[in-house]
Amino acid sequence: MKVETQVDLTSSLTFHVPAFASHYVEVEKDDDIREALRYAQNNNLEILILGGGSNMLFHNDFEGLVIKMNSKGVDVSSDDGRRLEVVVEAGEDWHEFVLKSLANGWGGLENLALIPGCVGASPMQNIGAYGVELKDVFSWLEAIEIKTGQLKRFNLKECKLGYRESVFKSELKGEWIIVRVAYNLDRESPLRTSYGAIEDEISEINKIDLTHLDVAKAVIKIRNSKLPNPDVIGNAGSFFKNPIVKKEDFNKLKAVYPEIPNYPIDGEVVKLAAGWLIDTSGWRGHDRGTHGVHEHQALVLVNNGGATGKELWALAEDIMQSVKEKYNIQLEPEVNQISIGKS
Repeated sequence: MKVETQVDLTSSLTFHVPAFASHYVEVEKDDDIREALRYAQNNNLEILILGGGSNMLFHNDFEGLVIKMNSKGVDVSSDDGRRLEVVVEAGEDWHEFVLKSLANGWGGLENLALIPGCVGASPMQNIGAYGVELKDVFSWLEAIEIKTGQLKRFNLKECKLGYRESVFKSELKGEWIIVRVAYNLDRESPLRTSYGAIEDEISEINKIDLTHLDVAKAVIKIRNSKLPNPDVIGNAGSFFKNPIVKKEDFNKLKAVYPEIPNYPIDGEVVKLAAGWLIDTSGWRGHDRGTHGVHEHQALVLVNNGGATGKELWALAEDIMQSVKEKYNIQLEPEVNQISIGKS
């Protein structure tokens, strides 16, 4: 295991903000992770797990050990001819895994195509898109405890997967490193096409002939039309979570803004569209030179080149304050804030 010092992370982050790691190591196996953890403990270093670098905004350099997950592998652990369990190493690229699954005829992940990041992060925030969440196909995951180096398997209930949440972002935050994830896939899984613009994209395909790959292609086309390519414009996808409010609070909003998009979760709470709240607060296309808000999707903050993490966060705070003042709704960032408040 080779630990490097003062490593530039900029090219590894989809926001492309300047950030250095005082210590950096790449790992491929469980034992590599354990060795890295021992190094961090022996040198009194904070650790940070880096996958695809797509869901984090660095405010400053990171004084600690960045552990880059490079583990690879996709294995079928069980298969009855229709349903199968697929075990994937944490360092695998998420979208590439989705494409591989579809190429093999494995259904269930098509609505989650083109989500940036690595497999290990998928249960961390229960990724979701177009009416599907990771928990719909999740089987189990294995993680290494940072304190002891022990490996443990977590089932669906233990992971407590909710809207962009999991036990690893709440009571177990910073205590475990996810090393592999198992998914329940289905060659004959029902196609989910009612969310967003999917129906419009597949309207010319005969429903009898419609495949999981067709749905994935529609999702990819929609995402490409709305979201900037991080290789061209620095961004982390959706920066804010869609807020969930009590039904009585929603009813008050709807009385004033009858056109407000909403998605009832149950009889007590309603999910609102953060993008609409930001857009109608006047932020879509907002330009601050080096950075701003994307012209086609108000949920996306962009680094046009030369912006720092602090500058992007200042913009995010201005947006949150604006939405709070207009709608009395407190937005929360979906993107993780790294080294915030440090110099």
